[in-house]
Amino acid sequence: MSKMIEVFVPDIGDFDEVEVIEVLISEGDSISVEDSLITVESDKATMEIPSSHAGVVAKVKVNIGDKVSEGSLLLLLDAEATAEPEKEVTIAATPEPVVEKAAAIVNSEPAKKAPEKKSHPAINIDHDNFKKAHASPAVRKFARELGVDLTRVGGTGNHQRILRDDIKDYVKQALREPVSSAACLGVEAIPEVDFSQWGEIETKALSKINILTGKFMHRNWLNVPHVTQLDEADITELEAFRKKSNVEYADEGIKITLLSFIMKAVVMGLKKFPRFNSSLDISGASLIQKNYYHIGIAVATVDGLVVPVIRDVDQKSLSDLATELREVSVKARDKKLKPSEMQGGCITISSLGGIGGSHFTPIINAPEVAIVGVSRSKMQPVWNGSEFEPRLMCPLSLSYDHRVIDGAEGAAFSTYLSKLLSDVRFLLM
Repeated sequence: MSKMIEVFVPDIGDFDEVEVIEVLISEGDSISVEDSLITVESDKATMEIPSSHAGVVAKVKVNIGDKVSEGSLLLLLDAEATAEPEKEVTIAATPEPVVEKAAAIVNSEPAKKAPEKKSHPAINIDHDNFKKAHASPAVRKFARELGVDLTRVGGTGNHQRILRDDIKDYVKQALREPVSSAACLGVEAIPEVDFSQWGEIETKALSKINILTGKFMHRNWLNVPHVTQLDEADITELEAFRKKSNVEYADEGIKITLLSFIMKAVVMGLKKFPRFNSSLDISGASLIQKNYYHIGIAVATVDGLVVPVIRDVDQKSLSDLATELREVSVKARDKKLKPSEMQGGCITISSLGGIGGSHFTPIINAPEVAIVGVSRSKMQPVWNGSEFEPRLMCPLSLSYDHRVIDGAEGAAFSTYLSKLLSDVRFLLM
């Protein structure tokens, strides 16, 4: 048979009446002696009212905002009911698997690794500001158990005080949102800003290509340790040969661009330095060596960047490459590229020569291990041993995966590429 006990507000000192700002228990909760029941606030202090008895809460008699004083009835307690062994879980009113998952998300730790109760080394919390957060000791304890940084939680209580429900809502929101790679690395998220406070704004949706490109580039930048080698190639003779060739091919409607020569040079570089024509396997312990030579060409469209792949570049002539480049560029801008036409590349070339700039650091198109960037060529004075003479110099940028390629081999590849482009005769060897 149940034994009901009335629990009252004990002596709270000189305060005649204080306001209830937080109710820490609910009906059905198992509590022990000295467990906190409510939090009250006066003009001078905040305090928690402990329980004088143990049992199961049958009826809560106060609400947030009520005024209480010594002797006020707080709750009816069933002293004969059996208390749950794990009081903390019952009070949290949150199923244990959800708590573990929430801690995994907020702490960026795998769910199977429970944080240590004392030190909480996995919780990335600003402890100084945590102490200053407007919350009761019980709420602070609850936040620490879940690994929630109180400085990130908005309070809905009086004077923006953080309540237990605020923490629960924060955890639920964290479970609904995808975890970014930055959050997994413990990187502070970029804050949301209301730009309209400074003037008129307009929001425009990104294209599907923009979104996918952004995701892939972000993934590649975070997963691949990039090193970028900068160089210049003297293409004075090559440019003269290119213009002469275009005159000869004019009747056939073929226009050979610098990119065709660079593709041939890159293939020769892949043959001389085969590690550039490989990919790491998923374990990261082995290299997959490729014996084909397919080159991706970054093409800018109105919707974003796409990378069609030109296959078997080693088996095609300059005029073949020029024709195919024109065809894939048109298909890319007309949105007619098939997914299969953008797969299987060995290395990518990104050319900004028609736009400008001296150098840039292109992001590797993983699982490839390198990418060549080409900027705008310009005439520069070059010392020939006796005097300066004007030479057409083409800036080159080579980004490579430092897990596969070391600095010496990266520099050697870049130097070799410059050598090939500096004397068109090398491309015939």
